[in-house]
Amino acid sequence: MTSRKGGQTAAGTWKLGDLTVRRIGFGAMRLTGSTPFGLAEPSDRQRSLSVLRRAIELGVNHIDTAAFYFSALRSANELINRALAPYPEDLVITTKVWPGRDPSGKWWWATPEQLRGQVEENLRQLGRDHLDIVNLRIPPSRRTGSIAEHFGALAELRDAGLIRHLGISNATPEHLAEAQAIAPVVCVQNPYGIGAPDKEQGFLRACGELGVAFVPFFAIAGAGREAGASAEDSEAVRAVARAHGASTAQVRLAWTLQQGPHVLAIPGTGDPDHLVENIAAGALRLTDDDMAHLQLHHRDGE
Repeated sequence: MTSRKGGQTAAGTWKLGDLTVRRIGFGAMRLTGSTPFGLAEPSDRQRSLSVLRRAIELGVNHIDTAAFYFSALRSANELINRALAPYPEDLVITTKVWPGRDPSGKWWWATPEQLRGQVEENLRQLGRDHLDIVNLRIPPSRRTGSIAEHFGALAELRDAGLIRHLGISNATPEHLAEAQAIAPVVCVQNPYGIGAPDKEQGFLRACGELGVAFVPFFAIAGAGREAGASAEDSEAVRAVARAHGASTAQVRLAWTLQQGPHVLAIPGTGDPDHLVENIAAGALRLTDDDMAHLQLHHRDGE
């Protein structure tokens, strides 16, 4: 398999509003070592910085982050700022608000009036005068509720020039319709991967019909979610990987990218070798039989 920029070239690009991104991006959560959802050994600072710089060298121009991505010793936004500023002109940084964490790490959820403070926190940490894309990360308690007040507050910040484009995360089709009635939505960021339920498959297709990017997270981790990829991949994934001379992570990424040209990947890693492997997945083409086999054998898995 191609192991450098070839994967990016093969995967192609998509436009988030007026911003063109390559379809394989980078998720910054794992750069800090521990995640916001569980503790692990702190990352090596220089290694994290080198992974970010290497990602840019390999053609990544879409980075997903958040102010609440921090551990006892590391902040993802600070690492991005230190590694990449002054930022490349074509680099698109996406962040998310509504959830937050105080300095001790305790979670809290912003009121509509507090979203500006969360946006300004990201601006300070990243050292920018505006944010390219801000996703409204919807809490589980609002799965069936209105997001109009919060999304409307972000739309006002967009009108004020602090934000360029808006997206939603952990969203439903109803959320998307409600948000689009207020302001344009360029992306939906939801958990998705092999074995995703039919309703998520339908939502992905609907986003494509609307010209809205669908940005899966946990595409590699699957059921492991915040803990990362499980050591136990199914035999179906392993068999397809063997047939293509690829890793199981590459198969999962390739499967995700082949769901449609509007589907973007944001795999995260603190390992430079895994970074190269993830980019190379853009050149992996699974057959129709591979795609059907993987979905069938994971219908109840993730």
